[in-house]
Amino acid sequence: MNNDEILSVQTYLRNKFQLDNITLKRGALADEVEVLIGDEFIGTLMRDDEEGEISYNFSMAILDFDLTEQEQQEPSA
Repeated sequence: MNNDEILSVQTYLRNKFQLDNITLKRGALADEVEVLIGDEFIGTLMRDDEEGEISYNFSMAILDFDLTEQEQQEPSA
C-alpha cells in the first residue's frame, strides 16, 4: 500500500467508526499495515488486488481474556 492509500483508508475508518484516534502505520511485512486505536494495536490491514478490483481487508483478533477484562471493567446495573 502506498501512503495515499493508507491515508485514505485511515480517513475512512475514522469516519466509519467515529474515532479520530485510529491510526494506520506500516507493519513488519511489506504488504501489511497495522491498525491502532491510540497506542493499542488492534489488527492488521491488507490490500487485495484481484482482477483489477481493489479492496482492503481488516483483520482483528479478539482474545478470550480481553472479553473477561472488559466484563470486569463494566459497572454492574
